[in-house]
Amino acid sequence: MTATHPAHHPRQHTARMAWAGGLTAFAAVMLMIAGLLAVFRGIMAIAQDDVFVTTPNYVFKFDLTSWGWIHLVLGVIAVVVGIGLLQPAAWARGAGVAIAALVIIANFLSLPYYPVWSVVMIALSGFIIWALCVARGDESADTGPATGADLR
Repeated sequence: MTATHPAHHPRQHTARMAWAGGLTAFAAVMLMIAGLLAVFRGIMAIAQDDVFVTTPNYVFKFDLTSWGWIHLVLGVIAVVVGIGLLQPAAWARGAGVAIAALVIIANFLSLPYYPVWSVVMIALSGFIIWALCVARGDESADTGPATGADLR
């Protein structure tokens, strides 16, 4: 008994690759924008602490200057990873998911200081993670059935 697999048309494969490339480009650009905004937020917190609201009884209480440095460093790393995503860098996809997750965590922890913006950044980072996880850069798993020669 042999299983029959539907034929993969070159046009479908090309469309899937274009879709994956588009999602990766979307994630790269959004990660760079999120990184730049985090850099600006970090600079604001380092330069002027009075821009942000302070919450006296917050469990994850840091000095606003500390939050500024955290956001500044995460933002710079996000921009670098975004540039890596625009090029075919193997490390960039995993690093993009990791840095977007760290941006979500940092914005959650600094939620009382800048609530609306933190929620926007959490949602944006969620879309970045989704785009990086849905689009596969290499479609080798979808090239068709394995033959005995492939298993050697």
